[in-house]
Amino acid sequence: MEPGLIASAAAVMVPLFLVAALAAVVLLLWAARGHGAAVLDLEELPGKTQPVDLAAFRNLTDPAEEEYLRAQLAPGDFRRLQRERMRAALEYVGRAAQNAALLVRLGEAARRSPEPEVAEAARELVDDALRLRLYALLAGVKLRARLLLPGARLSAAPLLDRYQRLTDAVGRLSRAQKPSFAGRISAAL
Repeated sequence: MEPGLIASAAAVMVPLFLVAALAAVVLLLWAARGHGAAVLDLEELPGKTQPVDLAAFRNLTDPAEEEYLRAQLAPGDFRRLQRERMRAALEYVGRAAQNAALLVRLGEAARRSPEPEVAEAARELVDDALRLRLYALLAGVKLRARLLLPGARLSAAPLLDRYQRLTDAVGRLSRAQKPSFAGRISAAL
């Protein structure tokens, strides 16, 4: 190839790559923020969230449980059961992601509070909720890969830890904003 032709191709490809990278970042941020219903107050939250059973989710993604099932079942039965387990885990990931989108909205509204303790708790909630949304996107990809390849070993454990942090963050906001309401919030998540 001629040097001039290579330079021309590079001059066209670099801007296209930059535009594609920028579009990917914007799409990722849009997906992380979510597009759930507006939640402006803690009292609106219980009717809009979906509970996530962390113990059940942990069991579905536990490598030791998977090894036990692999040892106890015929290969075909294991693959069939593993696909069902991954579909159930995907349901939990979807719930966690939707709850996080609602909590982003709640935190954004609470950040405008004149009370420093509430505003700080709200900022932490938004940060944790956005991180969880990103982890949920990644966990969803991993779990879908496991649907196709039931023998693949991909962990969704970081999502569990992030969801626990998120529930702790919403608890801090609840205690700072409406202490009498704190118990009902954790039950809704």
